[in-house]
Amino acid sequence: MRRRAAQKKMEPLGPVLQKALKRRHVPFDLEEKRILALWDQAVGPQIAAQTRPSRIRARTLFVAVSTSVWMQQLHFLKENIIRQFNSLAQKEEIRNIFFSLGRVDARPTTSSAPPPSSASEASRSLKKRDLQMIADCTKHIADEELREIVKRVMTKEISRRRLSETG
Repeated sequence: MRRRAAQKKMEPLGPVLQKALKRRHVPFDLEEKRILALWDQAVGPQIAAQTRPSRIRARTLFVAVSTSVWMQQLHFLKENIIRQFNSLAQKEEIRNIFFSLGRVDARPTTSSAPPPSSASEASRSLKKRDLQMIADCTKHIADEELREIVKRVMTKEISRRRLSETG
């Protein structure tokens, strides 16, 4: 007669699924997924649109960044991001962030741009040559969002100067 194998204790599905996926080299960590979901909230919509967190290893968060310009800026913000991230996680989840260039799929963001009326009011106080200069200076900027930001800044600055000249 054959002996029956001793039955094992029941295990929760999460760890069983994690082991099975690990054997097939498919990374899947529920806790890591929960932590990575905090990224957008920690950095805000503008940075989140240019970045994608990929994994956490040895308390280092690995993040893909869309351009080298964004990567440089994020290096300056790294300590603040770590602090904000750990604050949201309510414990020290990460100690370092490793930024690398990578593919970041576009997703909709909420624009922090001022209402069009304020920009159009400022542009009305500009002379025709000022508007032409702004157009010439910004026409070579490939990133549409950045181009609009530079136009707004230039418009406001020139308008401010015009007002101080008359006042």
